[in-house]
Amino acid sequence: MRTLNLGMTGLDVPVIGVGCMRINSLNKEEADTFVRTALDLGANFFDNADIYGDGHCEETFTTALHKVRRRDIFIQTKCGIKPGVCFDFSKSHIIKSVELSLERLRTDYIDVLLLHRPDALMDEEEVAEAFAKLQLSGKVRFFGVSNQNPGQIALLKKYVKQPLVANQLQFSIAHAGMISEGLHVNMLDDAAVNRSGGVLDYCRLHDITVQPWSPFQYGFFEGPFLGSPKFPELNKVIDEIAEKYQVSSTTIALAWILRHPAKMQPIVGTMNPKRLEDCVKAAEITLSREEWYAIYMAAGNILP
Repeated sequence: MRTLNLGMTGLDVPVIGVGCMRINSLNKEEADTFVRTALDLGANFFDNADIYGDGHCEETFTTALHKVRRRDIFIQTKCGIKPGVCFDFSKSHIIKSVELSLERLRTDYIDVLLLHRPDALMDEEEVAEAFAKLQLSGKVRFFGVSNQNPGQIALLKKYVKQPLVANQLQFSIAHAGMISEGLHVNMLDDAAVNRSGGVLDYCRLHDITVQPWSPFQYGFFEGPFLGSPKFPELNKVIDEIAEKYQVSSTTIALAWILRHPAKMQPIVGTMNPKRLEDCVKAAEITLSREEWYAIYMAAGNILP
């Protein structure tokens, strides 16, 4: 699979990341098969989080890694959420979360650590101290954020010495506000509302790789748009283009994201080996400009 330079750091990673949020739903044999399939496809960048399955996803993923050399994979994990309680970017919580993830992952280091969701009580200097300690000890190689806007990232960058290499954001054909707000500049319609603070352009300007999560979902976990009766025109157009390229609709939906020049790295959450193969095929497809816009408009978006 082709690669991208994560955050312009020299860390070359696959353009498709494998999300492990649901891996604890698999039994041992299924998890082994899934991870082996991913590796055979060249999809060796795995995205975890300390809260996925209350830590059990990291454990299940690790169990499936037998006979895999650590240097042959990239492990990303996230921290900062205490489910149903609070968000916590304190130095003590970040460091403790990493220590626990390292135990569950049975590794000496994490390739990329992301702060999972913004903490309203974040002390930037505490975060900087935590990052410095984790990097100096060799426990974390690179750092990033998730679901943060330009102002929040800029505030962190003022104190944190390490480059922030990634920002994980919800993005899909049916959740494309980051695109629409850029197209509707100087307009008065709803699509012109700048809800993200121009996060897509900000990340590009500052060499931060956008990692789209839920690339097949619409709304906030409302469901997949592929095959949904709520998106008849979108599915019609995607199916027609999929037939042209002799691939699945899954492949085209991801190829649409990869066509954007921001060089995004979608994180796919499927646990189905065949569907993962369809996801990886997206790296081989380059949609034309006309096809990209046709899909965008079929999702109900309009051009000014």
